[in-house]
Amino acid sequence: MATEETTTKRYTPALGRRKEATAQVRLIPQGSGKITINDRELGAYFTRPDHQILVKAPLVLTGTTESFDITVRVLGGGITGQATSVQLGISRALQIINADFRESLKKSGFLTRDARTRERKKYGKKSARRSPQWSKR
Repeated sequence: MATEETTTKRYTPALGRRKEATAQVRLIPQGSGKITINDRELGAYFTRPDHQILVKAPLVLTGTTESFDITVRVLGGGITGQATSVQLGISRALQIINADFRESLKKSGFLTRDARTRERKKYGKKSARRSPQWSKR
């Protein structure tokens, strides 16, 4: 016999990606606004204030900064790619929780996945576009 606690969802999952970074986001309702990334506090993981603002932007826009506890597992990429992947993951989770948030999140560009990736190296080149040094003799 299933109890009510086992049948209800404890969190809302979402996935955010940017460049090589992937963020698995979990929004836990009735929280205090605590954001944990890879078992560290937001300020300890993203030390730059602009990255912290990026991560919190969807919550500030929807007015839910103190409504959820957020846990994130982020892998790969650089620090800015990770911050924007967390932002996308939080935005997608908020959209799942409340469909009314979709319009404001979309208008602000938080639901758009930045598809730009690293250009591949071509043969005969030192990198994607850099040619070997030319020598006259």
